[in-house]
Amino acid sequence: MIQFLLNRELRTEQSLDPNVTVLNYLREHVGKTGTKEGCASGDCGACTVVVGELTGPAGAERIRYRTLNSCLTFVSSLHGKQLVTVEDLKHNAQLHQVQQAMVDCHGSQCGFCTPGFVMSLFALQKNAETADKAQAHEALAGNLCRCTGYRPILDAAEQSCCQKQPDQFDATEAETVERLKGIAPRETAELNSGDKRCLLPLTVADLADLYAANPQARLLAGGTDLALEVTQFHRELPVMIYVGHVEEMKQVVVTDEAIEIGAATPLTDCYAALAADYPDFGELLHRFASLQIRNQGTLGGNIGNASPIGDSPPLLIALGAQIVLRQGKAVRTLALEDYFIDYKVTARQEGEFIEKIIVPRPRGNQAFRAYKVSKRLDDDISAVCAAFNLVVEDGTVQSARIAFGGMAAIPKRAAACEQALTGAPWYPGVIEEACEALAQDFTPLTDFRASREYRLLTAQNLLRKCFLELQAPAYETRVTAYV
Repeated sequence: MIQFLLNRELRTEQSLDPNVTVLNYLREHVGKTGTKEGCASGDCGACTVVVGELTGPAGAERIRYRTLNSCLTFVSSLHGKQLVTVEDLKHNAQLHQVQQAMVDCHGSQCGFCTPGFVMSLFALQKNAETADKAQAHEALAGNLCRCTGYRPILDAAEQSCCQKQPDQFDATEAETVERLKGIAPRETAELNSGDKRCLLPLTVADLADLYAANPQARLLAGGTDLALEVTQFHRELPVMIYVGHVEEMKQVVVTDEAIEIGAATPLTDCYAALAADYPDFGELLHRFASLQIRNQGTLGGNIGNASPIGDSPPLLIALGAQIVLRQGKAVRTLALEDYFIDYKVTARQEGEFIEKIIVPRPRGNQAFRAYKVSKRLDDDISAVCAAFNLVVEDGTVQSARIAFGGMAAIPKRAAACEQALTGAPWYPGVIEEACEALAQDFTPLTDFRASREYRLLTAQNLLRKCFLELQAPAYETRVTAYV
């Protein structure tokens, strides 16, 4: 049985099909049709809803509101949370301030995308103290509109954030906090429709036991990739294990030596620690899909699905990251570069799962640069993703770790390129030799994102760009956005 608040209404579900998405639950089971399906793949934002969760120390909890793509969210992940939809914003026959701003600024034309924009604006207003333009762009980057040209919607963001007024959610926050505390998960829950089920453990030990007993189960974290099997390929997932309530796997711990990130930590929560040590990693995370996806998707999931074009693995490999794998009570640590074996094939054994990721902290003269090349700036998948981790002292390359995504069946290091650089003087002639070595490291494929020739030339040019940036730090831009 799972429980959650649908705005202020307590919902209890016991026999619901775990394959039901929040989008279909709202439209088909509850009759709330304001939330729209545009793409069923998390690309357009028309289905955006807001989920409220408790945050803060015991006795001083607050509600943190975050946007999600309801088309990629299974209902089981709502357990213990509050779901807010566009219908819930209007209060006492009066539009919510963000809705009124959309009206005042003429932010809606055909209207199909409007509910999603409204929910993104609602979350922005809850989380932003001022109408910061960069925050507005980030909050709305996952919502697509074919009509307005976006300017009036950005005007609505400015109006609703600059003139923010208390609303019904502020007035009832204390009551909602108490109700959420009352339905907070306290033991392993299960959503079971008879032929399909989803298990919701609370501890790593419980997760290990459940996965050992159900090795055929699919692990569900953010679901931004797994849900596509249901929404795009129309498959059924008989058994899932939701890891989003395992608090040990949602923590970010910074020590003198490393940043340890729980595998179930949403990408949004990874940002601060990674960006503080590696600004280019932070910049790339801003371009990792959309805010809705980052609020839901996890670092462990981005590694675990073993995509050759996942954004984080090349950066983590270049940094020498390790992953901790658990199978029952057995735990082992593996270099991330050794996790990927072939296309969608990994070193993970049956019943084994990623518990956490260990990222070494920067040392000495280490310089880290990362670049993402895609067809559009926001909410797009890489054609090529490159990461360079270099130590250059007295004009000589002391060490080089270079990794690419989109250049092979797996994210991998450029061994020949590294060899050409290591121990060599840091000057243009050596860089050109290292660029040539990249042709030994990779034989990229041609697909609809890019041709093999484009990918190889782009990879070489990114190495040249890295060289120029490190040669002239006064003029360095460290721009990770390429289209």
